[in-house]
Amino acid sequence: MNRWEKVERKPAPLFTPVFGPLSGIRVLLNGTVVAAPFTATMMSDFGAEVIALERPKVGGDPARHQKPQITAGDKSISGAWMQNARNKLSCSLETNLNIPESKEIFLSLIKNSDVWIENMVWIDKLGITDEMLMEVNPKLIICHISGYGTPGFGGEARQINRPGYDPLGQAESGWGLLQGWPDREPYYAQQYVGDYLSGLFAVNGILMSYLNVQKTGKGQIIDVSLVEGWMRVMDDNFTLWTEKKFLKQRQGIKQANYQPGGIFPTKDGKYVNLGAYGSNAYYKVLKGFGIDAEKYSYEKAGGSAEAVNSPLGKELDATFQKFFMEHDAQEAVDICIDNNIGAVVVRSAEDTYNVPHWHMRGDWVKYTDQTLNKEVEAFGFVPKLSETPGQAWRGAPYLGQDTEMILSKLLDYSSDEIEALKGKGVID
Repeated sequence: MNRWEKVERKPAPLFTPVFGPLSGIRVLLNGTVVAAPFTATMMSDFGAEVIALERPKVGGDPARHQKPQITAGDKSISGAWMQNARNKLSCSLETNLNIPESKEIFLSLIKNSDVWIENMVWIDKLGITDEMLMEVNPKLIICHISGYGTPGFGGEARQINRPGYDPLGQAESGWGLLQGWPDREPYYAQQYVGDYLSGLFAVNGILMSYLNVQKTGKGQIIDVSLVEGWMRVMDDNFTLWTEKKFLKQRQGIKQANYQPGGIFPTKDGKYVNLGAYGSNAYYKVLKGFGIDAEKYSYEKAGGSAEAVNSPLGKELDATFQKFFMEHDAQEAVDICIDNNIGAVVVRSAEDTYNVPHWHMRGDWVKYTDQTLNKEVEAFGFVPKLSETPGQAWRGAPYLGQDTEMILSKLLDYSSDEIEALKGKGVID
């Protein structure tokens, strides 16, 4: 009998505090930058016990080494790791089931987990199959996150095996072609937004699957594709094409079909993003800005592409431009707020951090980063829950911080066995 077969399942939480609506769920993570780790973080922020498996020979998750680094003394860590790896346990393991000792540890962890999240894609080369894991733990929820999908849900092998990164997903989905100006090359959104979007889809799938496990006792497999995530948030683009053969085009920072809508430079060298869709919002803007609503009626100057591009519509746009160039950004937005007009200053991270409103909502939290051993401040929790809010019980772990504790307390390995595993390079 294999060792993993003898291991008794120990309920969560075993290592983490009891808090949040997901307390009692144990998540095993084999994932690196960015979608899979973020999926796990969203769950750990609300009470799930997350064990992140990191390969010691390559320095763990590459997110640890992302530039620029934050330093304290002779140690450094990335801001991304500091923000996104909090509340997790780090277990160093060469997750290669072709190594007998690794297989025993991994399957023992699978037996003790409710959810396994991975974005390695090439798990077959490591000797891992969904069928094997389901035999070990029939209630397991398996969440695959990839660029183009995984074989179990169909598709062409040639497509599935392609490297997948956020900008590629934006381009492949059709979303990227809509970003930027019509007379320039297409653009793409920064800051791994597609990876974070995939993570949110993954969390949704995991929680739906977990509810089903409670009803049926049967686990299932989730497939989250970066490209399909972008496709899902394409609004009406696909129905307009399938039903009307109409393709939307990129239009820069100005709305093509109505005004005012877009980004306007201001007197102090900043920018304001203003949006006023529909006739009611349109007339609020004109009233707030002191513009003649009778002369610049919605039908003639603002309510359609034809109206926006008419001589009167262009004259109105020039009036908007003039208004903002005569006001500082915050002054203009204050006028908008006083008149119930949708507008915001286009802010930097520093600007946003300094807005009192977000501090009053408790959006910044402090915890001790485990690599630097210093208190750091990071963004807090979304969504906000009245009865079971998120918590930061610990900062991001250093590589392998919890390996020995997990092996001994969860899997019943002795000190001698742990030392032997270190000697073989299976753990660090």
